[in-house]
Parts: sequence; C-alpha cells; structure tokens
Amino acid sequence: MIIKDKALAIRYVAITAMLGALSFVLQLFEFPLPFLIPSFIEFDFSDLPALIASFSMGPVSGVTVALIKNVLHLTMTTTGGVGELANFLLTASFVGTAGIIYHFKKNRAGALIGSLTGALIMSVVSVPVNLLITYPIYYNFMPEEAILAAYQAIFPFVSSIYTCLWFFNAPFNLFKGLVVTLITFLIYKHISPLIKGKKTKK
Repeated sequence: MIIKDKALAIRYVAITAMLGALSFVLQLFEFPLPFLIPSFIEFDFSDLPALIASFSMGPVSGVTVALIKNVLHLTMTTTGGVGELANFLLTASFVGTAGIIYHFKKNRAGALIGSLTGALIMSVVSVPVNLLITYPIYYNFMPEEAILAAYQAIFPFVSSIYTCLWFFNAPFNLFKGLVVTLITFLIYKHISPLIKGKKTKK
C-alpha cells in the first residue's frame, strides 16, 4: 500500500513500531496447553497486533510487526535465532495472507476470508518449517526420541515427528489463528480509527 500523505506515512511507521513492541510483550506471556500439545510448545497472543496492523495499514505493516517482535526476542533467545525465524515465517504467512486478501476486498467478509485463509496457510506452513528448520536444531538439545515421546505421552499412536507435526502442530497453529481472528473482530472496529487518526463515531 502506497501512502501519499507524508504525515500519515510517518504515523503508520510509528504505530507499526509500537505494535511490534506490543507483540513482543505479548509473546512473553506464553503458556502451555496441557493434554493438547507438548509443554515445550506454548500459546500466546503475539500475532494479534500483527493482524491488526495488516488490516489497518496493509500486509507490509503486519509482516513488519512480526519482524520487529522476533528481532526484539533475539535479545533473549534460547534457540540461537531458529525459534524466532520459525515464528516470523509462520506469523508472516498468517497476517500477510490476511492483509493481501483484505486489501482487495475491504469489508467484513474480506477480513474473515483473509483471516481464515491465513490461519489455514499458517497451519500448513508450520509443518515444513518445523520439520526442516526448527526441529533439526532442537535435536541438538533434545533427542528426536525424547520429542517424539512427549507427543506420544498425549497420543500414543503417533509414530514419527512428521506425523506429530500434522496431528498436533498444524491444528495448534490453526487454532491459534482462529483465536486471534476472533479477538481481532471483537476489537478492530474500536482500534482502527485510533490507528488511522480518525475520530470515533459516538
């Protein structure tokens, strides 16, 4: 999205940075979902500011929020940046897709279709990202057998990490995208005018 109004462009840059910082803070409040997925995979609401940015200021802003979040998280990484890279790729696939679709269909239906499509794409993308990027690095700290055992403790019939990713991680990311979408729909109408510098109607 090209912004011709210089003041608005500066406003968008500042708000994108602020949402990126907020996204980083929200990521700190992650929590496990016991009995649903192994405890080393935790849920958080850090994609929320990125989705709001993608709808209100365009997909580039949403992806930038995801980038800022993970760059800030590098200051406390325990994965050598691999976890942050994976998180960026997943969030970017979600909010980028949602923002692009909404850009061409700017109404509630477009936002819903974009969000659901983005959540589905994030779900699918999580499999190769984890299989090819994240877990090969994690195996240096936690053997593949131990990771598989953590999944099998919840559902004994999974037989490989690849199966686990489709059975656990893909639905987990889809669920995460749907929760973020629901919250966004509940609050977006009130937040959007503030981001765009417009007065809210009483």
